[in-house]
Amino acid sequence: MSEAVVNTPGVAAPKSSGPRGAFSPVTVLWLVLVGVFSLSALGVLSAYAPDLRKGDDGGAHALSTSAVGYAGAVKMLRLRGEPVVVSRGPLPDDAEGLLILTPTEAHDAKALDEISYDGTVLVVLPKWRTAPEPLHRGWVRAVEKIDPGVLTKRLLNGLAPASKVERRKGKAHPRLGEPGHALGAPLGEIEDLQTLSGAGWQPVLVDETGRTVLAWQAKKGVYVLADPDLLNTHGLRDLATARQAMSMIDYLRDGDGGPVVFDATLHGFKRPRSVLRLALEPPFLGVTLSALAVALLVSLQAFARFGPLRVAGRSLALGKQALADNTAALVRMAKREHRMAGPYALLVRAAVVRAVGAPRNLSGDELDAFLDRLSKLGGATHGYTELAAEARAARTPADLMRVARKLHLWRLEMTRERR
Repeated sequence: MSEAVVNTPGVAAPKSSGPRGAFSPVTVLWLVLVGVFSLSALGVLSAYAPDLRKGDDGGAHALSTSAVGYAGAVKMLRLRGEPVVVSRGPLPDDAEGLLILTPTEAHDAKALDEISYDGTVLVVLPKWRTAPEPLHRGWVRAVEKIDPGVLTKRLLNGLAPASKVERRKGKAHPRLGEPGHALGAPLGEIEDLQTLSGAGWQPVLVDETGRTVLAWQAKKGVYVLADPDLLNTHGLRDLATARQAMSMIDYLRDGDGGPVVFDATLHGFKRPRSVLRLALEPPFLGVTLSALAVALLVSLQAFARFGPLRVAGRSLALGKQALADNTAALVRMAKREHRMAGPYALLVRAAVVRAVGAPRNLSGDELDAFLDRLSKLGGATHGYTELAAEARAARTPADLMRVARKLHLWRLEMTRERR
């Protein structure tokens, strides 16, 4: 028993919809755009990841805001209007200014020699061994002081043999000055002031006991600051120590106008060489943008493709169609296309003869004359004799196509077929 369909007045019957995809084309387009943007952003961030590292790990370098770091000195110099650079890459050989190196006990003199710089170089010796503060990221707590023998063996003997690092016991407010000159005002509180001595070192700043705090090594051409508390954030918390640190930097710069460069490569913040980074910076940035533009145009062309995909066929086709195509190709290669005009005229005549029911006893010229009379009676544009003569006179492929069109039109007129 068939079910009856009841149409309620005023209520439209639901339209049947064909199969639909899981996502609309707009959604797919947005997914592609988001994917391309995300991949591009990931590549850019990967290329510039070293520059995005804050360096707030509590180390003794210019990016660290801890007590043993030198971010305070960087900020103070910038507030004074001095040009300051925190270097993460190789320095130019002809650079001017003051380069400040802050090695740790893990470094040696060889690591310092690998940094080439023509300007003034200041090496600040380490003093404190620290541990991270668990409750505050970037803070550290003092564990112990580094053994002076370690500093002598790893850092100083490579600069000047027989070097010696000593410490004054207890906390004091040292006064510093040039050898043979009056001492300055007392500094802030310094715990176990670290000094330097030994052959090959020329004192630049000494304390009230005559021990060297800042020394010059003429053979290597570097200055060495024995106690880092005169320049790190822990020491700069005191105004008197901060003034002494700025005066020391001004003395070392000697008014050359160059920048104060704090090296960060010793602490693992070196900017690595990257092909991706090279592609994102001039002069290769133009090539990258051109490649992106080409990719965009190719994508647009892919979205604008029309028609079904072309299925790849066999290398050697089979069947009657392949035979006809190969025969046509051979005729084309031999440049004998025009020779097909005459046989084509005979094929068209045979088709018309069958269609109009011409007498079987007619052949040759009599059949042609019969077709001409029939063409005239039927109002055809041309007669067959005229078209056959034109077919025999064809000499070029253009002549072939012209007479073929006429023969086709004549057949349609004779058989009353629709065009």
